[in-house]
Amino acid sequence: MKVICMYLPQFHTFPENDEWWGKGYTEWTAVKRGRPLYRGHIQPRVPLDGRYYDLVNEGAQTLKWQAETARKYGIYGFSFYQYWFKGRQLMQRPMEILLEHPEIDINYCICWANESWTRTWYGLSEQVLMKQDYGDEEDWYKHFEYLLKFFNDKRYIKIDNKPVLQIYRSFDIGCLERMLGCFNKWAHGEGFDGIYVISGKTAGPQETRDELIDGYYYFEPGYTLKHDFSKADMFGYNVSVLLRSVLNRIRWNKKLERSIPARLILKGITGRDYKENEFPGIMPDWDNTPRRGYKGLVYKGTSPERFEEALRVIKDKKEGHKTDFVFINAWNEWGEGAMIEPDEYRGYGYLEAVRNVAGTFGDR
Repeated sequence: MKVICMYLPQFHTFPENDEWWGKGYTEWTAVKRGRPLYRGHIQPRVPLDGRYYDLVNEGAQTLKWQAETARKYGIYGFSFYQYWFKGRQLMQRPMEILLEHPEIDINYCICWANESWTRTWYGLSEQVLMKQDYGDEEDWYKHFEYLLKFFNDKRYIKIDNKPVLQIYRSFDIGCLERMLGCFNKWAHGEGFDGIYVISGKTAGPQETRDELIDGYYYFEPGYTLKHDFSKADMFGYNVSVLLRSVLNRIRWNKKLERSIPARLILKGITGRDYKENEFPGIMPDWDNTPRRGYKGLVYKGTSPERFEEALRVIKDKKEGHKTDFVFINAWNEWGEGAMIEPDEYRGYGYLEAVRNVAGTFGDR
């Protein structure tokens, strides 16, 4: 089992964030403002040893530490989010720093997070901050040309001499067939056998153009909540949200409106069968109240022990498959409480769970 962790690069300042959220804003800004919303609610989450890293000013040192930690605990690699908007990029420096330091020993690939950026990420208005526009062949070539330097890195994850490229919401790309046709043509020209495209099974609409896609990864917990939740469980969840939201209109001390027992999500993840080209996903914790406040969502009853049990089931289900990727959401999504990096609350618990199931990196 090759465990790949989604990797968020928003731990450094850049001009757009300064403009949209205030000077000096990083993911840590949201994390530090987390507040308990019910008895036993652990907020804010604090990185172990106070490691509030900066992925640009301390990029090489931090990435080296993360890579060493990942390998020690059985993580096969990272999948870096890329925010590419018709040639304009956000938060690209961390993975460029990784490329510039070949001594950092970690496998990695890139996930194109091809959504428009809006303020809804923080529970605010639907104002569009950065619109996604797919352009034409000239724009696609610029994107491919940028990706190529990573594809040529020996650490970059490949399948059958095809660099892996995840696309978070391929359904949104109307020109996908022409775009991928160009990408594959250009990849062949560079000595590869094409691009291995892995589309996300997310909370949004699902990709139906299977002939264009090599594989699918499950983006959890969103997929299971929106597409694989029982009608009874969904009804109960919706009723509880309605009641809590009504009560919040009349009380000054707002309470959390959305919570779900984690066992219901894990039941969906472990209960389904996965095809050869379908790669399971799983999350450790989930608590996005630092971003969304009382309108956030918390999965209650998470634990490293429950996480490990689910990983063992997933491993059994993928046993014998040629490609046995499992995607964890995430290595460091601190603002959503979805991280396996060590913190003061969980310590190394989730990393130890991965190692218990997957073994150490050297065992492969």
